[in-house]
Amino acid sequence: MKKLLPYILTAAFFLPFSAKAQFETFKDSVVQLYGIVMTADSLKGLDAVSVMIKGQNRGTITNNKGVFSIVVMKGDVINFTSVGYKPKSITIPTNLEGNQHSVIQLMVNDTVYLPATIIKARPTRAQFERDFVNAQIPDDYITIARKNNNAATRRILAASLPVDGREAGNMALRQYSNKAYYYGQAPSQNIFNPFAWAEFIKAWKRGDFKKKN
Repeated sequence: MKKLLPYILTAAFFLPFSAKAQFETFKDSVVQLYGIVMTADSLKGLDAVSVMIKGQNRGTITNNKGVFSIVVMKGDVINFTSVGYKPKSITIPTNLEGNQHSVIQLMVNDTVYLPATIIKARPTRAQFERDFVNAQIPDDYITIARKNNNAATRRILAASLPVDGREAGNMALRQYSNKAYYYGQAPSQNIFNPFAWAEFIKAWKRGDFKKKN
């Protein structure tokens, strides 16, 4: 304990001076920034302009005359943003003398060119009724589904679309089953089978035997 006593006394002696020096340095870095934000063309004060310190979640807005005031640090970057104007930024000088700084910030209009708009005269009642009656309304999903599910469309799709893997597998199994059923004997002829003739007539009416491109 006696060995640590000189260090404790030294720290107790120099600590207030060190804290005071840090406080003086911090106090010298604080700047009261105030000013006015105006339009560059008419020098009119802009209200509700956002004045934010870059990298910090801290800022303020201008009043109805465009005047603002905020506490910043030397070296901070201040961003000015407003809807309809190009953003601006300023940097607080690090070698600024004193703790106050004023600025007059001019904002330039952010011009946006929209595509040309053609204004036509309002149509007459007869023209409106004619266009309304002859307007082509696109089909909704329910109407398209109904058209794709009618008998004619299903026949066209069945004749034109290729079979998928499941249908091809079932067809191969049926052919293998027929061969296994007549294995060792001559297969029967369906020329006198009325059910086979009925299926043939239905297929002929559907156009299954037509030449496909």
